[in-house]
Amino acid sequence: MNKALTAALLSACAVTQAVAHDEVPGKKQEQPIVLQNGTLHTVTQGVMNQTDLLFADGKIVAIGQDLAVPADAQAIDISGQHVYPGVIAMDTTLGLNEIEAVRATRDADEVGEVTPEVAGHIAFNADSEVIPTVRYNGVAYAQVVPEGGLVSGQSSLMQLDGWNWQDALVTAEEGVHINWPRTYVVDTWWERRTPEEQRKANAEALQKLKQVLADAKAYYNAKQAGRDMPEDQRWEAMQGLFNGSKRLYVHAQDKRQLEQAIEVSQGFGFELVLVGAYDAWRIADKLAELQIPVVFGSPFGLPMREDDGYDQAFATPARLAEAGVNFAIAYPGYWDVRNLPFAAGNAVAYGLDAQQALEAITLKPAEFMGVADKLGSLEEGKQASLVVSKGDLLDPMGQSLTHMFIDGRSVSLESRHTELYDKYQQKPKRSE
Repeated sequence: MNKALTAALLSACAVTQAVAHDEVPGKKQEQPIVLQNGTLHTVTQGVMNQTDLLFADGKIVAIGQDLAVPADAQAIDISGQHVYPGVIAMDTTLGLNEIEAVRATRDADEVGEVTPEVAGHIAFNADSEVIPTVRYNGVAYAQVVPEGGLVSGQSSLMQLDGWNWQDALVTAEEGVHINWPRTYVVDTWWERRTPEEQRKANAEALQKLKQVLADAKAYYNAKQAGRDMPEDQRWEAMQGLFNGSKRLYVHAQDKRQLEQAIEVSQGFGFELVLVGAYDAWRIADKLAELQIPVVFGSPFGLPMREDDGYDQAFATPARLAEAGVNFAIAYPGYWDVRNLPFAAGNAVAYGLDAQQALEAITLKPAEFMGVADKLGSLEEGKQASLVVSKGDLLDPMGQSLTHMFIDGRSVSLESRHTELYDKYQQKPKRSE
């Protein structure tokens, strides 16, 4: 048994070393930096051509043409290049998952059905080999979300250039995540239950969820009344839902799920955010009227029904915008999160305004997570978290990042991918 345990520990250590990247986090900004003659995509103030941006001590100090350069500043000429706020990815397991086929590297799903006390940032691996590949496409921040169960846990916002989770943490436990019970029956080869059994299971899951919310509410009321009672970590984690300090993120796709979630949440007065929301376009007017934010998570999704158009997922952001829905665009997952800017660009190809698309992956996520005073746009006083690209950030053919800064720190754009590319560029050609 001791030999087996030793072998298991050595194997785990080997896996950990294999998935740790060696990119050194950027040093704290030591001198002012001015980016000169760039095209600034500010999000809040439109596009500014031939404009300078000065930042110092990690914050944007000035924006304008022909800015005076401080004597101790570093001037970087970015003529012909574009400056964007750092992209903020929502609904990710970045830093929680590493290699899908290796169980020891997956830590996104906690044991149990009701685990609101679980916090995503605690398990976040700042050394994930995946993180540099995601940064390479302009993603500077990620909402890290536990998965699985009925009540999965709490998400945290992380910056993607830290030594450890403590260093990377921006906002801890900013919202509670629920996977809404199924409201429909399915007819697939892997579903062995009859329709009646499925409906019964759906009803039981919904009842269980309502009971969880009722128990958490009762616990909150008792605490507010000053009752002496044992502390329950589960209900402690959910208190913020009732005093308004935390958001309730409901993961749901089907129209019936969305409507059910809205009805139940209104009964408790939660600050609701719908995540995934494939069918959001079907109730877009209602969402706009109730001002319920949506994190649309199927920008490249296949049609969910036989009678859906092939481009249903692609065109949904434009339909939400037309109806006045407050929405962000997400690309759920971990390694594929790097495609988030291109997902926003794809929505532009299917009718969404380009500025709205950029806003949906920068300022809107910042607003939903309560950090819009610091992140999400290029404005004086905000954090100097930005990217510079030779081409359009949302265009997979034109995007080519030259710089990334997070809180004013210069961030490496190297990754395992670029290292391998550089390596094999040097491979001798086979002689004929």
